Amino acid sequence: MALNAVQLCSRALVALAARPISAFDDGSVEAEVARHVYPATRDALLSAYPWRFATAQTDLARLAAPPRADFSHAFQLPPDFLRALSAGIAERGRGIGYRIVAGNLHANAEQITLTYILRPDEASFPAFFDQALCARLAAEFCLPLTESTSRAELLFKLSEDEFRRAKAVDAQQGEPGRIEDFTLVEARL
Repeated sequence: MALNAVQLCSRALVALAARPISAFDDGSVEAEVARHVYPATRDALLSAYPWRFATAQTDLARLAAPPRADFSHAFQLPPDFLRALSAGIAERGRGIGYRIVAGNLHANAEQITLTYILRPDEASFPAFFDQALCARLAAEFCLPLTESTSRAELLFKLSEDEFRRAKAVDAQQGEPGRIEDFTLVEARL
């Protein structure tokens, strides 16, 4: 079942024995905390690991103005960008040196294909990520709502366990990475 942001926050609140919310602006303390904490927590969890469901590739638009130093071209990052994984050319999405500066990608290549972590719609989150996100939200909501540091510490430990489980499931969603272009292998040939 696909959940939206309010439903994810409500599940986390229920785990704390707090009242679920109907909207981020429903006037309750729980909604106020959720409204402030949810976006940063979601983005931090998405950025913390190269989730296969949140990985995308795109060709970047080159900007007219070049960077001030170090690189010859600047490119506009996509609006849903959270974290870069690699940059390359269309045939090979990695292998080009780059730097992220002030919301742009700088590189010496004329064209860039960026592999990155995006901010997907909550409805596309798989169940294993929903579980990890709800666990992290419960931990984040705990202190402002209950003022219990010991309970918050326990919830953070539990959220780390859920995060590890989610990473293990996500890692099984594709072919394992291979070592390519390794100088010691090339030297043996």
